[in-house]
Amino acid sequence: MKTYQHLFFDLDHTIWDFEANAKDALRESYLHHELALRGIEPFDSFYERYAYHNKRLWDRYSKGLIIQRELKWKRMFLTLVDFKIGDEPLARSLSQDFLDRLPIRTKVFPYTFEILDYLRQKQYKLHLITNGFNRIQEMKLVNAGLQDYFEVMVTSERSGCLKPNAQIFEYAMQVTGARPDTSIMIGDNLIADIQGAANFGMDSVFTNHIEDAREHVATYEVRHLKELEDIF
Repeated sequence: MKTYQHLFFDLDHTIWDFEANAKDALRESYLHHELALRGIEPFDSFYERYAYHNKRLWDRYSKGLIIQRELKWKRMFLTLVDFKIGDEPLARSLSQDFLDRLPIRTKVFPYTFEILDYLRQKQYKLHLITNGFNRIQEMKLVNAGLQDYFEVMVTSERSGCLKPNAQIFEYAMQVTGARPDTSIMIGDNLIADIQGAANFGMDSVFTNHIEDAREHVATYEVRHLKELEDIF
């Protein structure tokens, strides 16, 4: 088995449970802004439309078609429009409230702390490569108690590009002193994490939490974080 020295984790959907945390944060924003009184109900319908627009706009953002600032408020605006409310000030207020609440949520996937302790005890150097925003990702780490596990966090905002672009992986090598041949990417996204790593010449682990049955080029696949013990 190949010897690795640097393990690069994705954050959202890989160790930090983005779906659960986002739903909790958005529910709080929904209640705070009394959206039910505006006819936006039930909450689950509101969340379903938000998730749809968020995914679509993140895809556009990852391709460089929109900027970060536009992504943040427009996903809320388009969700409101689905309920026949074209209120841009409300969308911007809702967006800011949601972004204030999101990074203080603390749900992580099962066995997160145990596997990070295990890997650290085995002397692996742990890092993050994430397409998230600096301040928000840093707050997530601190509030979830994850900040001490990782030596370097590379964000798309800090590096100036997003996964799967090879430049973000090259930037990660530069700031950590790692090499592709002794590094591995661990993430949930088959394009950003797995194909991105493969294109850069890095091995990868597909953290298949949702049991995605599609074919992939990952070096390894796990369905639960505990299974990383079988690799490292």
